[in-house]
Amino acid sequence: MAGEINEGSVPAYYREVYEAIRCRTDERVQVEVFQRLLQRTELSRAVLGQIAEHVDSSDGSLSKLSLYKALALIALAQQGKQPSPKLLENCIQELPKPQLGEPKDLSALRMQPAQEDVLMMSHTLDKLLVRDTVQVELIPEKKGLFLKHVEYQVTSKRYKISVYRRYSDFDVFHEVLIQRFPYRVVPALPPKRMLKGVLTSVSEREFIEGRRRALGRFINLVARHPVFSEDERVKTFLTFSGSDVQTKLRDAYKRTGDEFMTNKVATLAKEYLPADIQAQFSTSRELIRNIHNSFHKLRDRAEKMAERSKENATDLLMFGRELSTLGSDASPLPSLASSKSTWGTLRQALKSLSVEFAVLSDKAAQQGSREEDDVVEKLNLFLDLLQSYRDLCERHEKGVLHEHQRALHKYGMMKRQMMSATVQPKEQASVEQLESRIIQQENAIQTMELRNYFSLFCLHQETQLIFTYLPITSHILGAFVNSQVQGHREMGEVWNELQPKLGCLFGANNGLKSSS
Repeated sequence: MAGEINEGSVPAYYREVYEAIRCRTDERVQVEVFQRLLQRTELSRAVLGQIAEHVDSSDGSLSKLSLYKALALIALAQQGKQPSPKLLENCIQELPKPQLGEPKDLSALRMQPAQEDVLMMSHTLDKLLVRDTVQVELIPEKKGLFLKHVEYQVTSKRYKISVYRRYSDFDVFHEVLIQRFPYRVVPALPPKRMLKGVLTSVSEREFIEGRRRALGRFINLVARHPVFSEDERVKTFLTFSGSDVQTKLRDAYKRTGDEFMTNKVATLAKEYLPADIQAQFSTSRELIRNIHNSFHKLRDRAEKMAERSKENATDLLMFGRELSTLGSDASPLPSLASSKSTWGTLRQALKSLSVEFAVLSDKAAQQGSREEDDVVEKLNLFLDLLQSYRDLCERHEKGVLHEHQRALHKYGMMKRQMMSATVQPKEQASVEQLESRIIQQENAIQTMELRNYFSLFCLHQETQLIFTYLPITSHILGAFVNSQVQGHREMGEVWNELQPKLGCLFGANNGLKSSS
């Protein structure tokens, strides 16, 4: 073409279309995307063929100037003119505007194979679970009658090391994680102390054990998280055996800042998000809220079942003891009962039954522990994750969005002040100061907008993480069924051993059903 398009002379609309559909990696427009753009023009196939002939796309993509040329040819064709480079020479100084709709709507045409990989998480639950398994065991330091300080031995399977941590170390670690990853699901910590009130030593022990379990769930969710698991602070917490882990954790955060400052896609997050991200988020959030509520109810029922198994263990033990007490009664029988009654013999036999009932009690207690360790703990793990997702959604809405709206409001007030300053002349210095503040506020808003998109980007990934964890339902059900099968089998074996003993002790007519 004799008169080449000069990049500086193209209309702003051309640049906006280019920005909307260009590939992010090499700044060219893929030919498949260009074909989709042509289909939006509503021009005939023959005319589209003519436009394509005049545009260089030999290597499977178009340069920026080739796209501008194509946009000009499309505009000519839409005006009913021949889309030829010769005709284009006449309007090089003022290129016609094609009718393609809003540029922001065109970004959906862009092919994003690499970007999809950035946004989408390819992990399976099994892959996440094998990243690490962290044991948190109690090492109490006894001072006086009560446990004044509790230390934990934290053992990472991945790093093959044990370190010692106090609750305050977990607290600082959690604080640093929230600062470093404000847009991701950071599980909450259990409370440090029980609610004030009268405490017995038993309830304090139960509280400390419950807190140990909760800290174990917290560190396992963190150590298995696709992003956290590769972070320097997590490795430090799990491996650093020096004297002051808290200072080391805080220093590591100060060096890097939050994820927005270091993530290579943070400022491009908007480009990776689907056009209907807000609708997707609302739908997912509602679904996850319903799942959360259901799992709460499942956990409450599982806890009651485990509690009943433990109560059953106590009742069986006490039942056996009462039989033993009854059998141990050596009071002489009155003469009116001694001739016909077999109570004396029966009474002697009852003493031995307490052993069988103690075994039954032990089996019931084991059943309760299995239900608590295998079923309730897995439910609590998933509930902790679901709750942290709910907390993240609230952080997103109350934090980033709220700050963005507040900044826009402040910007609007400044602009109004500026307008009034131009209508009613003021000192030049104060006007310049106001202009400077407006520029600063514009920069702040731009940063907040980028953070808002990055927050949505992370939220999209964290939503995927929740769905990745959903198959844990089958793990929970499997653990529940296995615990019931094992419990009933073991209890059944003891009852079956007890049945013939009753026959031997009390004769055939003892109320037992015949097995035949």
